Order: sequence, then structure tokens, then C-alpha cells
Amino acid sequence: MLAAKLILKCLEKENVEVVFGYPGGALLPLYEAFRESPIQHVLVRNEQAGPHYASGYSRESGKVGVCLATSGPGATNMVTGIATAYLDSIPLVAITGQVNRDLIGTDAFQEADITGATEPFTKHSYLVQDAADIPRIIREAFHIASTGRPGPVLIDIPRDVQNTNLKSIKYCEKVEIRGYKPTYEGHTGQIRRAIRKMKAAKRPIIYAGGGVVLSYAEKELLTFAEQNGIPVITTLMGIGCFPEDNPLYCGIAGSHGFEYSNKILEAADLCICVGARMSDRGTNNLMDMINDMELIHIDIDPAEIGKNIDDTNVPIVGDARTVLLDLIQKDLKKDTRDWLKTIEIIKENHPLLYDTHLELGLVNPKLLFEKLGEIASDNATVVADVGLNQIWSALYFKVCKDRHYFTSGGLGTMGYSIPAAGGVAFATRENPKQIFAICGDGSFQMSMGELGVIAEHNLNINIIMINNHKLGMVRQLQHDNYGKNHYSGTDINFSIDFMKLAEAYGIKGYQASTNAEAEAALNDAIAHNGPTLIECQVHEDFIKI
Repeated sequence: MLAAKLILKCLEKENVEVVFGYPGGALLPLYEAFRESPIQHVLVRNEQAGPHYASGYSRESGKVGVCLATSGPGATNMVTGIATAYLDSIPLVAITGQVNRDLIGTDAFQEADITGATEPFTKHSYLVQDAADIPRIIREAFHIASTGRPGPVLIDIPRDVQNTNLKSIKYCEKVEIRGYKPTYEGHTGQIRRAIRKMKAAKRPIIYAGGGVVLSYAEKELLTFAEQNGIPVITTLMGIGCFPEDNPLYCGIAGSHGFEYSNKILEAADLCICVGARMSDRGTNNLMDMINDMELIHIDIDPAEIGKNIDDTNVPIVGDARTVLLDLIQKDLKKDTRDWLKTIEIIKENHPLLYDTHLELGLVNPKLLFEKLGEIASDNATVVADVGLNQIWSALYFKVCKDRHYFTSGGLGTMGYSIPAAGGVAFATRENPKQIFAICGDGSFQMSMGELGVIAEHNLNINIIMINNHKLGMVRQLQHDNYGKNHYSGTDINFSIDFMKLAEAYGIKGYQASTNAEAEAALNDAIAHNGPTLIECQVHEDFIKI
């Protein structure tokens, strides 16, 4: 069998149904093999979007996403998308073409050391030197990507390796990687110590992150919290791991979280951190307080425990779901009624501020996303970009029941939402659902070429664009750091007719300049069969979070 065909056969064995890629000279043999493969190839419009599509596909389906690019600029264009997946712990396999083996190191046409370039933000990478190793390498890549703390794995395959004709093939059924043995079970001694801390605490709080979502531990977290009356705060990546309509839900903490959430975290005497990195954005201005309180840190990646917090009282290395199942079996006999009453007082003293005085006759984004939460289906998926649109949607769109909320948390990559929403659409083509891609006018223009994919495949994606003619998040940071009118490089002065752009792609467009128009557009877009673009005009001074 030709090695190029073997690659696709191995992907089939991993139950891969769709690959997001862009062809090139170093991938000619593989793309020739695609003509006879049952795997669907989706032609992205820029290689950077490939990992974003694969990310959305993976997060929605629970499978490993696969993306593909040629050597040189094709591979380097994928770097940002791979790094995005790495920092958000998304399981991907990125396959790149490479120049012939005898040309490696000669600065050949479209040669780039992609394994070296991505080494800091892949779980592992392979440069295939022998076609006979392909079955083992692909099997290992999927295993590494999807086990332990998930993440991207890169496979770089020279063109002459793809052209190798193998006389015998040995498929790899069992994976044995020396030195790679993720820990899933929490240490029993540490769990006993954690139980003692929980029993002694008067004001415990659960701080839940993306690890809860990745380990599918939502039900276990809900059971543990309700069983013991412990309130829950989430990180940005943890949105959706705990139902936001539950009385124990206490919002999102951190630099862009709710004020009351940060106050509740300050008042706690024990923080039970589950699947969160305690990153700077999630603990901004709270670090000294967190260092002073009792901390139980549960994470499958031992490198994250103690990395950002000086003193972790009880470290537990293990899978969030497995450890929570252990904790559920213990009877803590907690009475947190006084603590919950205190929390209610904190919420009353720090209510949500909708800043209606900043609407200035245009759309209020806070009310927009609150309304979206009211009318969207119970299983809708929202994919947010980066910027003010991300924070407004995270704080005001209610994620409960079977809803999902995906965004770029660790790297904060603009241009993420549209291709990632496309990945969600391909993952749900058998059972279509409501999908919303949230973006600003800046981030929209970073990936608007992907409208071609959305239109070509008639993906049922509703794009909600917040148009304030500014790079809003950076503008707010300039305001906060230097004062009013100290803005530089954040104006988008050239006015674009986005409705004509939507029309050019055959996408139904809506413009909204008031809250009423925005609500009407949302209802009409949801009822429409096919992709839509809703452009919401927001005043440039609506920068408060």
C-alpha cells in the first residue's frame, strides 16, 4: 500500500470522519489518496483556521479534531491555532507535509522546521522518517492527544515518505509509551486530607475550570456541590461545567468576572480548585488573598499544581471526574446555611450593572446576550471570539441545561469564533442545532474568509457581530492604564458595508441599531434555515464590563 493511503486508513481506524485542511506541494500524495477516501475533507480558507475548526469539532463531539497543512508557510500558519488548542487543552492531531528527507536542512523551497517551531506548545511531535512507522505514530498521536491532560500532537510527514510503497503493513492496536502514564486516581491519603479540610471549613467555595468540562464531570460536580451545599464559581474556560440557573452558582471570578464573584471568593476560607490552572486572568487582584486561604487543588496535570499559587495545602493529582466520584462517597456533614446567607447579602450589595446610560441610542450588548439566553434553545452552542464581545457573552448569556460555551481562553486568539463554530456545525450535521458565533468587527475581519466555508456547506451558523468601530478590549485597557483619550491604534476608521459582504457570500444579513431591532433580528435569524450575520451597532464608549 502507498504510505499516503495508509495514513488515511489509519485515520479511519481512529474513527476520523472529517479533516480540515489546505493542500500544497508537500501533500500532493496525500491529497491524491483523499480522492478515494470516505473521510470528508473540508477546504479551509486559511491554514490558521484549520486548528480552530478542529477545536470546535473536538469540543462539541468529544473526539480528537484533525487538521492538515502543507510544508513551510502552510505549517507555520497553523502555529497560532495549535498554540490556542494547547493552552485550552483541546485534543488535536495536526498533520503537516514536509520536503523530501534528503532536502531537510538545506533551506529547500517551502521548508520549515515545524516540529521545532511548535515544540513549546504541543504535547508531542513526530517527524516521520520511515513509512513503516506510520501506523504506530498515528495511533500514539491520538492516544497522547486524548489522554491525561488533552492537547495537540503534530505529525510532520516528508513528501517522499508519503510516496513510499509498503509491501507489508503492521497496524498498531495497543499503545505502550514508556514514561507516559497519566494519573487518573487521586491519592487516597491526599483525599483523606482534603476531606478533613472540607469538614473544618466554614465558608468553602468550589473554583471550577475547564478540566471539569474536559473530563465530562459536570454531573459529578453538581452532585458534590448540592450534596454538601458548597457554592461554585467558574473560570472562563469552566463556563458550562455548572448550571448557571442553580442557586449555588456564584458566577465567574477574575479580572473580567462579576464583582460579586470576586467578593465571594475573598470571603471564603477554603478554595476547592477543580480542573483550573489558577491563571493570572482568573485570579487577577486576588492572588494575595488566595495564597492566604486554605487551598485544595485537583488537576490531572501535576505541573499545574503549585505553579501559580505559592502554597497548596492539599494537592491532588488526578482526573476531575474520578476524584469527584471519590469525594461524593464521603459524608462531609456540612451545614453551609450561614455561608449561603452571607453570599446572598454579597450578591445584593454588588448587583449586575447593565449600564443602560451607555447605550446612547444603540444596542446594549449586555441586554443583547441576556436576551439571547432567553430565546436560544436548551442545547444551543455559543462560540465566542476574544475582546469585549467575549466578556459580555460570557457574563450575560446564561449557560444551563445542555448548552455549551466555547472560547479561546488561554491564548486569547482573535479570529477564533467563526472557524470554531464551523467545526461545531460539522460535528452536529447529523443532529443540527442552534450555533452562534460571537465576534467584534475587529475579530470578524481576521477570519471573514471562512464565510466561504460556511456558505459552501450551508452551515446553520448565526454570526453576531458587535460593531463599535474599535478594537474595544484594547481600547478599554488603554483607558484603564492611561486615562481617557489616550487611545492609539484601536480605531477601525474605514467603514465596511458588511451587509453587502454577507450578500456576496449568499448569507442572510441583518443590521440592528437598537435593542428592539437586535431582538427581532435574533428571532428571525434563528428561524432562518441557513447561515446569518447580525451586525449590532454598539457605541464606542460602551466599554464598561
